Amino acid sequence: MKQIFTVTGMTCEHCEKTVVRAVRLLDRSAEVQADRHANRVEVTSTQPREALAKAIAEEGFTVA
Repeated sequence: MKQIFTVTGMTCEHCEKTVVRAVRLLDRSAEVQADRHANRVEVTSTQPREALAKAIAEEGFTVA
């Protein structure tokens, strides 16, 4: 299932990679695209939305 998150606090490429890594630690097969300029993260995963948002938030980013 494809889910779109508004994520603030990503300021650089390293931040984008951190978000991608956090999601993939939860679901190795997830497809993740992070775009810091648009404050957008697209995730295709079987994991629940709440779990994905929590994984991103635990890295210090704000998920709306």
